[in-house]
Amino acid sequence: MKKLNIAVLFGGCSLEYSVSLESAHAVITHMDRTKYSPVLVGISPKGNWLHFTGAVEKIKQDTWNNPDDCAPALVSPDRDAPGLLVQTTAGVEKISLDAAFPVLHGRNGEDGTVQGLFELAGIPLVGCGVLASALCMDKDRAHKLAQAAGITIPSSTVLTKKASKENAFACAEKLGYPLFVKPVRAGSSYGITRVMERGGLPAALELAFAYDDHIILEEAISGFEVGCAVLGNDTLTVGELDEIELADGFFDFTEKYTLKTSEIHVPARISPAKTAEMKEAAQRIYKVLGCQGFARVDMFLDKDGRVVFNEVNTIPGFTAHSRYPSMMKAIGMSFEQVISNVIELAVSK
Repeated sequence: MKKLNIAVLFGGCSLEYSVSLESAHAVITHMDRTKYSPVLVGISPKGNWLHFTGAVEKIKQDTWNNPDDCAPALVSPDRDAPGLLVQTTAGVEKISLDAAFPVLHGRNGEDGTVQGLFELAGIPLVGCGVLASALCMDKDRAHKLAQAAGITIPSSTVLTKKASKENAFACAEKLGYPLFVKPVRAGSSYGITRVMERGGLPAALELAFAYDDHIILEEAISGFEVGCAVLGNDTLTVGELDEIELADGFFDFTEKYTLKTSEIHVPARISPAKTAEMKEAAQRIYKVLGCQGFARVDMFLDKDGRVVFNEVNTIPGFTAHSRYPSMMKAIGMSFEQVISNVIELAVSK
């Protein structure tokens, strides 16, 4: 059987560039080479697209972007012959593509922009498409759609840079402290502050606006965060829930990637009935936001037992030890199987 050429995209113009390198390295090294031939496409922090042919370890070490291993490349939008055009010393070489797997995190990779390029070219896309990616990146719009489907969401207010400090303080007082200040469109907890009292608000607003021109003031939900790995297009497979146990503060960038003071439990330490309720809520959220392929749905279980929607990560961390693969492993699906499954979901659409 002919092996499928799968473009694996890594890097990107994003603050989460380094996270992407870790995830992409894991995806490439766990891909079934009897079925798939990875075509490696690196995107530099400046936005250069490069066909990478060097040792895979250089991706993880961030030494991949060098003249010996890279050649300029771009995706052909010609639907009769979809593929990657590579500028070589002998001219333009075309590599046909059977699917594209963006292993990119944050803006310019997880927000529908890259997805639109491959949809335009007619190249099957691993994971969520344009609309779902854009919606899930936008915390406010994702919340409103989920709420319309009967899902409980945190109370919140969106502010733009034109909002006065007086207005911001008034909105915060209405929500009550503690509260969270977040960029509307950012990942990995960049720009997020837990504000305990009025005096901490100005600095939190300034930080959030450094990452987006729209920010959200959101009530702090008591209890703890629970994640749910969902895989599929029409028929969904759900992994075991995981639970984030925090010693203090919130699950910020440092905690997400070092677990210095936090711990993740798989399965989550909650009752079977509540587990079933949260899995059902995750699938509803996944469907109402139009997700395809795979995504991680994050929710809160508050002190009163309410399930409260937090966000959807359409390209969650994807190393063998990341939360999504760990939740799928708990139901007997290996990391290699997860990767094969999401590729087959793309190719079969």
